[in-house]
Amino acid sequence: MAPRSLPDEIEERGYAVLPGVFPPTEVEETLHGLAAALATPRGAESALRNEEGAVYGARNVLSFWPAAAVVAQRPPLPAALADVLGPRYGLVRALYFDKPPGQTWALPWHKDLTVAVRDNRRPTRHFGKPTTKAGVPHAEAPRELLEAMLTARVHLDDVTAENGPLKVVPGSHRTGKELRLGDVPPESVLARRGDVLLMRPLVAHSSGRSHPDTPRHRRVLHLEFAAAPELPDGYEWHDFFTPAAHFSSSSRPE
Repeated sequence: MAPRSLPDEIEERGYAVLPGVFPPTEVEETLHGLAAALATPRGAESALRNEEGAVYGARNVLSFWPAAAVVAQRPPLPAALADVLGPRYGLVRALYFDKPPGQTWALPWHKDLTVAVRDNRRPTRHFGKPTTKAGVPHAEAPRELLEAMLTARVHLDDVTAENGPLKVVPGSHRTGKELRLGDVPPESVLARRGDVLLMRPLVAHSSGRSHPDTPRHRRVLHLEFAAAPELPDGYEWHDFFTPAAHFSSSSRPE
């Protein structure tokens, strides 16, 4: 029996893991770049901190670390994204998550329904629930748009059972925006440093707390991609960076 293609696997299960995309040296470069950017005033504004002041994540990563768009160009990631989304895809949002040792957190079951837009106050029949996150307008997107998106989670640490892995319900993207877990048992996404998880935003997912004694971080660069630059009702993506094939020194974000 022939192995399933990447688009077929994502169509069936809603996610797939690309192993070994980033070598250790590039993972270290990404971690150093993120840390330096988070130390800037703009990075500090976007950082998410717990009560003790430890950084456990950041919104709007592209605004304070544009090199996140360059990370998305690492082969074979562009080809994989084009296979699933088509040649007109673009990077529309970047987030960062960490579960520091001794500073862990958890998320309940949910689906990713909001997107970052230029203006969420326009009249619309398709978008809803406007909100602002770290100064950036967001809105809940229509099902058809979310079904044409794909998230790439770049693992910057080994993910084991002890540092709060992501849990997903295979096939749950087929129920649209409805959070219906059904009878399919959830799976923990264990990964090696440098692996990339490709996931539909409508896959039901959650994550538990890290083991209290673990010395491991669980750092992830979360990159969201859309199939096309157009949005309904005159809405615009807050950011839309084109595929690797279209990047040049003049078109990279400043």
